[in-house]
Amino acid sequence: MSPTDKPTAAKPFRRLLETGEIVLAPGAPDALTARLVEAAGFPAVYMTGFGATASRLGMPDIGLLSQTEMTEHARNMTRAVSIPVIADADTGYGGPSNIDRTVREYLQAGVAAIHLEDQAMPKRCGQTSGVRLVDATSGVKRLKCAVQARGSADLLVIGRTDALPVAGVAEAVRRARLYRDAGADLVFVDGVKRIKDLEAVAAAVEGPKVVSIVDGNETAALTAKDLQDLGFSLALYAVTALFTATRAVADALAHLRAAGTPEGGPPQHTYEEFSRIVGTDVHQDLDDRFGD
Repeated sequence: MSPTDKPTAAKPFRRLLETGEIVLAPGAPDALTARLVEAAGFPAVYMTGFGATASRLGMPDIGLLSQTEMTEHARNMTRAVSIPVIADADTGYGGPSNIDRTVREYLQAGVAAIHLEDQAMPKRCGQTSGVRLVDATSGVKRLKCAVQARGSADLLVIGRTDALPVAGVAEAVRRARLYRDAGADLVFVDGVKRIKDLEAVAAAVEGPKVVSIVDGNETAALTAKDLQDLGFSLALYAVTALFTATRAVADALAHLRAAGTPEGGPPQHTYEEFSRIVGTDVHQDLDDRFGD
């Protein structure tokens, strides 16, 4: 199958970016959360590798998920929602042939965009310590390989650098510029925790840019308008839904354990509300019309 055989959501995602208004894409660890992101009215959703690893393995984001697991996760998410899905493609999962296959698999999964990073394997979440970089030349080659693999297919390639916490702002900016010149549609400096670093990146990197806002960091105080005024095109909120969900579940279970009943615990959806979220009515209609 040619990578162009399956339509993606890249065209509507490009149109969103072309409006000049910043696109907010909350992270979803799974397809169910992606449905909630869409129901809340957001124009795009981010398939976070941090959340995918947590939801599938219950483990940290340290490069444990394989390419096939990640692309299967992406397929499930694109089937669940109609809004564009931006997917974490980690390092491309190996050498040039692996990157080529990764791009083709994500295209067939129907995602709108992927980001490739310049970490050495095994990779880590960009917010944690222990990140190791490949040299900038290797990062450029990864992106050029991804762009070639994409060919004429409509998929946005985001060049991500994790250099900021490892080598400082100047090196992160240098790499972001190199990745833009290598053909990346947008560039992404990850690991930003301080507003002054975010402002420095925004001022020094021209063209469409991605920012990741992580709850608990100083940058979380910035509004969407603040980020747009700084010149960012896309804002990812990778952990907001995940951290909120795990806190709510932990609180509900603690109450159940202590009280011996769910009554009086934290707020929760009713059975009917949850059925609407997962689209039970659609399947009930099919069964009513065509079932035995």
